[in-house]
Parts: sequence; C-alpha cells; structure tokens
Amino acid sequence: MSQGNSCVSIGRAQARACTVREALDRVGGKWSIGILVAAAKGPVRFTELERQVEGISRRMLTLTLRNLERDGLLHRRVHPTVPPKVEYTATPMALELYESLVALTDWAERHRGAISEARAAYDREHAGQ
Repeated sequence: MSQGNSCVSIGRAQARACTVREALDRVGGKWSIGILVAAAKGPVRFTELERQVEGISRRMLTLTLRNLERDGLLHRRVHPTVPPKVEYTATPMALELYESLVALTDWAERHRGAISEARAAYDREHAGQ
C-alpha cells in the first residue's frame, strides 16, 4: 500500500477533490471503520485490534494503522517498557467522525439480511450470463 500521493501535477481544484476522495477512501476502507470505532472507545493495543477487527491480517492491520496515523485519525503512543507497549487512540478529528461510522455500521447490521437476499436473487436471475 503506497503512501505516495497519486494526485501529482494537477490544479488546485483537482487537488482539493483528490484529497477529499482520498480521505473518503481511507475512512471507508474495508478495515478502517472497525479500527476507528475501536480506537474511539479509548486507547487500544495492536493485539486488541487484531482480535476485534475480524479477518484482518497482521500486515494489513499494520498498514491500515500507519495510514490512519498518517492521515491524522489515530495517535500512536509507545510506552518505554520491555517489551514495548504501543497504544492507539482516536484523534479529535476521528472522534468527530465516530458518530457517522457508528450510524453506517448500524445501518449495515440492520440491512445485512435484505442485502444477502438481494444478492441471492440477483445471482439467480443472472446465472449463466
């Protein structure tokens, strides 16, 4: 996952649109929502996130945490202990986003059955095409 800017050599208006798109891509990413919701509840350690975010690999968790930190949504704190204790907390910007993320996850939970049924119906109608 590159941390480079994919929006180079463009005008100011395009750069603003690109930043907005990148921000939405980040917070709407497959793993970001679960991580941000967990971090909004207070400091959370890597292993706790690994358990809470179902299906995420260690590598993807590391990359996602790094990118969320880079975007100013998480703060990483390393405690000087042996072994090192690392905690992640949501920044004020992420806490502002929290209610929207919870609303989105609640919506998905409420409608997962209907979505599953719609997918099955679509697959039946389009089988063999």
